[in-house]
Amino acid sequence: MTDGPSGNLLWRCRRGTRELDVLLERYVSRDYPGASAAERRAFLQILEWPDPVLIDCFLGHVQPAEPDLAALIDRIRTPTR
Repeated sequence: MTDGPSGNLLWRCRRGTRELDVLLERYVSRDYPGASAAERRAFLQILEWPDPVLIDCFLGHVQPAEPDLAALIDRIRTPTR
């Protein structure tokens, strides 16, 4: 799919910290439109995680056991553009 993100998705990226907002919203605007269906499902899954878990993942303190989720966290944390 190549359609752009909906306002609802951007709203779900709004978290309790500015740092998470920046990381998640940047991914949605730059990478989500061209993401595969599997990557989109993985992104929706991490949006369900509590903020402390996301922060630990993005800081590299915790790595998800699922390879697709770990790869997505790494992609969000270190964008290529």
